[in-house]
Amino acid sequence: MKRSIIKYFLSSVLVAASFACHKLDVPITTELTTDTYPQDSASFITAAGPVYVVLRGNFAVEWAMQNSLSTDETIFPARGGNWYDGGQNVQMHYHTWTRDNGYVNGNWTWLSTIIGVSNQTLDILGKTESEGDTKNRHLAEIKMVRALAYFWMMDNYGRVPLDTVAGDYTPHSNVDRTVTFSFIEREILNALPYLSRATGVSTYGRANKFMAFALLAKLYLNAEYYTGTQRYNDCITACDSIINSNMYTLAGIGNYLDMFKYNNGPATPEFIFAVPYDPNFNNGSWPFRGVSLNSRYDVPRSMGNVAPGAGYNYFNIPFVPGAPRSTIPSFYAYFYDANDVRNGQWLHGKQFKQDGTPITITTTYAGYDAITYAGNNAPYTYQLDITPDVILRQSTELFDCGNDEVAWNMGYRNIKFYPDPTSPNRNQNNDIPVFRYADILITKAEAILRGGSPTNGATALNLVNQIRAQRTTSPGWTNITLDSIYNERTREFAMEAWHRNDMIRFGKFENSWGFKTDNDVNHRIFPIPTNAIKLNPNLTQNPGY
Repeated sequence: MKRSIIKYFLSSVLVAASFACHKLDVPITTELTTDTYPQDSASFITAAGPVYVVLRGNFAVEWAMQNSLSTDETIFPARGGNWYDGGQNVQMHYHTWTRDNGYVNGNWTWLSTIIGVSNQTLDILGKTESEGDTKNRHLAEIKMVRALAYFWMMDNYGRVPLDTVAGDYTPHSNVDRTVTFSFIEREILNALPYLSRATGVSTYGRANKFMAFALLAKLYLNAEYYTGTQRYNDCITACDSIINSNMYTLAGIGNYLDMFKYNNGPATPEFIFAVPYDPNFNNGSWPFRGVSLNSRYDVPRSMGNVAPGAGYNYFNIPFVPGAPRSTIPSFYAYFYDANDVRNGQWLHGKQFKQDGTPITITTTYAGYDAITYAGNNAPYTYQLDITPDVILRQSTELFDCGNDEVAWNMGYRNIKFYPDPTSPNRNQNNDIPVFRYADILITKAEAILRGGSPTNGATALNLVNQIRAQRTTSPGWTNITLDSIYNERTREFAMEAWHRNDMIRFGKFENSWGFKTDNDVNHRIFPIPTNAIKLNPNLTQNPGY
């Protein structure tokens, strides 16, 4: 079913873009014309395909990296020179990113392209002779994707240029966050009356009314940080619009991890809005990969498709994973409750096969520990042991742990998006959620705790206990604080690209963790890329860069 959804979007991707790199005014050429598209709901959906194709672009990899590696959630050290990647990963950890960092550049381009393609599609579809509810619904849907891109751009880059007119290549100045905030809010409120209330297969992967309410809730939850004015009551109202619909439910305690597996999709009860992925539909027509690669980065090398004796293909995946990404002990410490099913997303300690026997690896003494046993090529067999600490034992300057088994097994690994044995390559089928029902409940709880007025008999405590009742067999909480809300969000949404947003709102982004000691508040937002300013000299660089 998921494959048919993606195929429907991609079957007539007719847009070919001439990309103005790092610029919001992206010129687009297209075969869509008022003579050929669209006449009915199905053709409107097909015509919107390019918008969703580009949305898939960086979301699961580069976007997730930027919003995770810049926090205490993940770390991406080099291993014997591999994965240094021009320093972009070490910069994310230390908060020393520059205007030319690969993630900073790539995600500006990606978000700009979503906006440019949305503008072009809205312009074309807005001129069609088709009128009425069908046309208005699909135009509103595309505006929600554009609003999401602007929200992400505002959140990561602060002051950004606003452009909603296709074909206008005039250099625009970047505007204050309050202006972008008001634009996004207005777009959502104007679109809401036209958006579909349908859920499930018919709208999966597309923006519906509840996706819009979820985006509005996120906007209002962060309003005090973005604009200086709190909007917690408005946040609660947006959350209630989803809660009172009874369209979504929490996954049960035995199904939490199932939500993120490679066979997830429209039947997933919590997904309000998700980005579908399918390795059989890689997108070669864009400068973005459009893939989901979690197992490539997170699975230990000896638990993938390895040579005999070099490990054990525990996950039955068809490739040797790179395994450079892990967490640090201070983040893993949030998962202290032994009765919590969310602990199951981690690989740590000694590893065993499905039958309970140890996973063993045969190498040499030097292959196991090149520093202690340099030059010793005698055979050595050991049980795979994933250790908690990340140690830069080869080079602190190059953020390098070394190129031996000790180094490659450093750091606990997250397999929330469970490795996909059905994929013919390293790309996964796992769809990635943007908004989940659990987020709505805990967002309402946080808004109440920050001063919003409770509604419908709900308290911050009972809202969070609703979630915890489906995550752990430990007793429910008897009291709640903002810190405990933060801790619960950290457990619930690990690896879902929200942790940076949370850390900033809770005032924790300037803390020290891992090797990072930077506490510059200017680093709450990223710099405007160099190339963006070259292309658009009206852009003003963010403070501190």
